[in-house]
Amino acid sequence: MTLLLKQIFAFFRLLNSETGTNQLAAGLACGLILGFSPVLSLQAFLVLFLAFFLRIQLGAAFLSAFFFKFVAFMIDPLADKLGRSVLESDTLQPLFVSMYNMPLVPLTRFNNSIVMGSAVISLLLTIPGFFVFKNLIVKYRITVVERFRTTKFWKGFAATKFYNWYCKYSELYG
Repeated sequence: MTLLLKQIFAFFRLLNSETGTNQLAAGLACGLILGFSPVLSLQAFLVLFLAFFLRIQLGAAFLSAFFFKFVAFMIDPLADKLGRSVLESDTLQPLFVSMYNMPLVPLTRFNNSIVMGSAVISLLLTIPGFFVFKNLIVKYRITVVERFRTTKFWKGFAATKFYNWYCKYSELYG
């Protein structure tokens, strides 16, 4: 439980920091894919590989993957129906047969109807999700953070020596 709380507090710290909105939104979008895909699958490793080499906020990705995993469990019946219709499509049968005979592709578990449906849903939601997350982050920073910084509590806290010491410490040691 404490690990989850630490991740949530770290995410709010990221939201309030100067971290770019694109990195946070990309992290949340990658977390959407990770949440909808099986844990030990090729597509999860591919998303993690890309996240390590691109400028993507990993903390946001892992936290959103945790929450999207619950969403994925709730929409499993829908994913099963969608995946079954994709897998039983006559036009895609030769493609799936050749993919199953490839060396690493079966590790994606694409022949499972829930995995296929979840992959289709996550791929359809990733690009719009990125823009929605980016818009929500910008709105959060404009409304909530700026409103909080104008309160008397924050102004009083920012005037303390402890806060000045913390700012100096954070500036020197990150």
